[in-house]
Amino acid sequence: MNVTKLVSSCDVKDCPTIYATDRDTLLVQGETPTDHGLKLPAHETVVEIPVQLLVDLLRKGLRDA
Repeated sequence: MNVTKLVSSCDVKDCPTIYATDRDTLLVQGETPTDHGLKLPAHETVVEIPVQLLVDLLRKGLRDA
């Protein structure tokens, strides 16, 4: 899988980030919350990212990476 960084909330490596893949999918890096109360299948997870990260991605344009 080839991964391209689209937008990040900071310039260091351990920040919420959205990546595009060559599979026409997105990867999301963020905190793993434990207090969400959701029932998730064992093969899935959730991550928490700042809303501003999505706003920045929309402003930048998804395909402008």
